[in-house]
Amino acid sequence: MSSVNKVILIGNVGSDPDVRYLDRGVAIANFPLATTERGYIMQNGTQVPDKTDWHSIALWRNLAEWAERHVRKGMKLYIEGKLQTRSWEKDGQIRRKTEVIAENVQILYRPEEYRNLGKEQQNNRQNDNNRYNDNNEDEVSLPEVPASDTIDENDIF
Repeated sequence: MSSVNKVILIGNVGSDPDVRYLDRGVAIANFPLATTERGYIMQNGTQVPDKTDWHSIALWRNLAEWAERHVRKGMKLYIEGKLQTRSWEKDGQIRRKTEVIAENVQILYRPEEYRNLGKEQQNNRQNDNNRYNDNNEDEVSLPEVPASDTIDENDIF
């Protein structure tokens, strides 16, 4: 039986993507993504606080270039990808980092200051929009995402 390495996250971007270009012009973008489990009150009255986890997101090639143009701190994103752990040695210590290698990204919500970001970019490039799938060379056009703080599961797919 084969195995599956699939990650699906919906969370908030913690900082603007850090985009670098490697040899031969290959782009890589990295940024943190926060996912939060909401707190609750137990039946005995004990309050359980919100729990936020931070995930390292990495995007390669065309997807990294797309993120450089469209992704900003505070945006809510839907991300599909796979987990990858890499290790290296620094100062005699072996270090490890687990990150999500994104293959599909969709903007679910833009803070007010970024509302027109996609529209301005669209004037310059007809096919740029809110969604990008790294398996395709062309970007996929989607309808505008509603500007509300609540995301319904029907808005995701």
